[in-house]
Amino acid sequence: QVQFVESGGGLVQPGGSLKLSCAASVSIFSIYAMGWYRQAPGKQRELVAAITSGGSTRYADSVKGRFTISRDNAKNTVYLQMNSLKPEDTAVYYCYARRTLISTQNDWGQGTQVTVSS
Repeated sequence: QVQFVESGGGLVQPGGSLKLSCAASVSIFSIYAMGWYRQAPGKQRELVAAITSGGSTRYADSVKGRFTISRDNAKNTVYLQMNSLKPEDTAVYYCYARRTLISTQNDWGQGTQVTVSS
């Protein structure tokens, strides 16, 4: 199982920026994909961004062009740079890992609150 230390959330004004970090307990080179889901009250869980061990990335349409996911294998850490934040980005963001292509369960971080409000 993969364990995480997730950080970087907070309160920002619309148009502001935050950078989330997710440090894994194992080498992320061995993990098929990592990224963040988010969930706001009354809304469906949404995949925000993901990155594979090979560097391929995927973003939700709602964040494309504003968010950038990256990884640092030496630090076993993935990052989510969030720019031009909007109130609708407000949610709890959960780091996750999909161990292999055929994994049936994800491993999850503890979540961090992101609030975008004036």
